[in-house]
Parts: sequence; C-alpha cells; structure tokens
Amino acid sequence: MSKRKTKKQLRQFEDGIKLILLLVAGVAGYLTQSLYATLWIVGAAMVLIIVLVVFQNNRQKERLRKSGIRDIDSMDGIQFEHYLKELYRSRGYGAEVTNASGDYGADLLLNKDGKKIVVQAKRYSKDVGIKAVQEVIGAKSYYKADEAWVVSNSHFTRAAKELAQKGTVLLVDREMLIDYILVLNPVSVRPAPAKLTTLVPSSTNGTCSKCGGPMVLRTGKRGEFLGCSSFPKCRHTEDLSV
Repeated sequence: MSKRKTKKQLRQFEDGIKLILLLVAGVAGYLTQSLYATLWIVGAAMVLIIVLVVFQNNRQKERLRKSGIRDIDSMDGIQFEHYLKELYRSRGYGAEVTNASGDYGADLLLNKDGKKIVVQAKRYSKDVGIKAVQEVIGAKSYYKADEAWVVSNSHFTRAAKELAQKGTVLLVDREMLIDYILVLNPVSVRPAPAKLTTLVPSSTNGTCSKCGGPMVLRTGKRGEFLGCSSFPKCRHTEDLSV
C-alpha cells in the first residue's frame, strides 16, 4: 500500500512540473509574442527545475546518511528502504529500490562481486515474523538471486529465525544494523542497551555454543532468555523453551 501511495505522489509531482512549464510557456508567449523567446524561457525553466530537483535529492541523501537508529525508528517503510540503499552503497554494493508495484517480495536489489542479493526491509516497532522470511525466499527464486536477506530495525521471532536458518536467509536485526550505521555515520551515538537483570548462574543452563562459557538466565525487554556470561564480548543468546 505504501509503495502504491508513493508512486501516486510521484505522478502528482510530475503533473505539477508539467503544469508549471505550461504556465511558463503561456505567460512567456503572451509577453514576448515570440516562439524563439518562449522556447528559450521554457528551456531555462526546465534547467532550473532539474537543478533544484538534483539539489533536493542530494540533500535528502545526505540527511539519510546522517540518520541514527532513533531516526530510523521514526521513518516510514519507504524512507527506510531508501536509507538502506544509501547504507549498502556506502558498503560497496550496487543498490536499487524495487519498483513501486510488483516487487515480488524484494524491497531492494543488491549486487557485489558478481552476486545478486534480494532484501526485504522491515521498519517495525515489534518483532518481525515468519512472513517476511517466506516472502524473501520467494523473491530469491523470482529474481534468480544468490542470497536473500531481511533487514530490520527490530528483532525476529523464533519462527522467523528457524525458517531463515533452514532457508539460508540472512537476518540483520537491530544490533547488526546499529553496527552498520556506526560505520556509515561514526558520530551517531549507540543507544544504551536495555537494562538486563542477571539471575544466579546455574549449571543446568548449559554452556555457550560459541565460546564455551557458562550460560546465565537474564531478563530483558522481551522477557527471560539465556545469555552468555561473557557478554558483551560474546553476544550469544538462546530462547527458553516454552
């Protein structure tokens, strides 16, 4: 829906430009009574409009590149897609936002080192579910891509993580996105992590599969979970069985 709305706004903008040029032509023709002078004035108006549009686009790109995670949290879906385009271009990827309609599950197409990557962009205030992973798997097949990613400013549900693992889909969650942001915009401030309540370690919690350290029971904003006792050096977590 949001992409269709943006496409409509683009058509309205183009219609506005055409109307301005017609008005300029009409006024110039009336005042000069010369076809040559009218064409010259209309051409100058077109050049001015192009310069203004390019200037505005460059300002918008620069503003996007300076965005932090808090700015992203207040973006709409389309703004987030264009932010990711600038983000991945800064990381050496060829990046394009897909057409406003008929994207077949991909919001962006990336290219690097001969690989094509389809990306679903999810600017969410809640955890991203399994549907996003399903759609990007379909997009990978449709675009004949080598990889499929889902990038979000939020986190992912357990079902989404399980399907992504089986479908070899890369999930870029909030923490990974913040790391990328800090490379693009080093002056961006990393938000303070959510306060964690660490409970008494228990041998029944097992050991970390990444570093071998003991796992401890923690409580965060999404409830209880097992986290590596070596945090923040090791960020491995495990969901508790329901």
